[in-house]
Amino acid sequence: MKYTAEDVMMYVNEEDVKFIRLAFCDVFGKPKNISILPGELPGAFEHGIAIDATAIDGFGDETYSDMFLHPDPSTLSILPWRPEHGRVVRMYCSITRADGVPVESDTRSLLIKAVEEAEKEGITFSLGSEMEFYLFNLDDDGKPTKEPYDYAGYLDIAPEDRGENVRREICLMLEQMGIIPESSHHEEGPGQNEIVFRNSDPLSAADNAAAFKTVVKTVAGRNGLFADFSPKPLEDKPGNGYHINISVKNDENNKILTSILAGIMYHIKDITAFLNPTVESYYRFGTYKAPQYISWSKENRSQLIRIPAAADGSVRAELRSPDGLTNPYLAFALLIFAGLEGVKNNYSLPEKSNMDMYEAGEDAVKNYEKLPQSFKEAKKFALESDFASKYVPGSILNIYCKQ
Repeated sequence: MKYTAEDVMMYVNEEDVKFIRLAFCDVFGKPKNISILPGELPGAFEHGIAIDATAIDGFGDETYSDMFLHPDPSTLSILPWRPEHGRVVRMYCSITRADGVPVESDTRSLLIKAVEEAEKEGITFSLGSEMEFYLFNLDDDGKPTKEPYDYAGYLDIAPEDRGENVRREICLMLEQMGIIPESSHHEEGPGQNEIVFRNSDPLSAADNAAAFKTVVKTVAGRNGLFADFSPKPLEDKPGNGYHINISVKNDENNKILTSILAGIMYHIKDITAFLNPTVESYYRFGTYKAPQYISWSKENRSQLIRIPAAADGSVRAELRSPDGLTNPYLAFALLIFAGLEGVKNNYSLPEKSNMDMYEAGEDAVKNYEKLPQSFKEAKKFALESDFASKYVPGSILNIYCKQ
């Protein structure tokens, strides 16, 4: 249900809500929030709630430190892990300066802009998330260890899969928040899990991805565990991917999707620093089904982009390079902008690759370009990219690529 401001205020009054969390993400996608009492809600909708942005990555400085959170009433959700009496709800926010001008490093607003640009071209994107994470035990002091919660493998079941009940609790909690997972299972790594979501509009998909991380970490903590989304938690085990599914509504014969994927492949080097934002991100490439080459194919999980088989005839594409520390708002925005460039310039996909890119010899892969092989290389591509300078706000480009 898409709530209005009036609906939210009525809900708060009728459902014993005592705290409202105004949520947003920093430039790297880390969740942040501020809590207000119900009496502050009318002012929040009318004027916004001021925050000191100086200590938030990518926001403000000592000179321009005051920013305002403007809650989006359509994102209202209860937080089911909080008490039923004296409930706590959450809304995601856009961020502006005092004069109402959007803050350029607010990646949620950047995604809204990207969606609007697509709509001007008559293109409606639909995106979905497949997010992997490890569950690790805590030590006696409650600090995370690198000891996996279990040693099960891909699609294993209990008792080897000890994460079964944790995933169940996560999925039920998400359902109470109006976020419906498609599937969940144990992944290849020890203690590694994956939960998959159906495609939805880009803004809802990004909001849900941000909420998902919060829920996973909350449920893990309640079970005496630590949830790790980092790209390579264990050196010799599979990394955590964040596979992004892309489809286009009303796309006759998938012509638009083909151009969109061509645009993403054309600009993937320009945006890899934002999809893989740490030094460790690049340790994942080329191992355990994480791509290394700029290629595509059907079904083949060794490719950058694959087109999964679908019994119902639907077509979607899966981008496999992003990792678990990706900011979903920024990632989705850049993929939309890259896809639109593909449509506007009528880019064509290269020949598809049907080989196993992990097992192929040097001669077989010599004509394929590689993804950036280090964070340093990825940052260099971004800083020298006309595409990045056109679509990535300067404050975001600086904080990702000049650190």
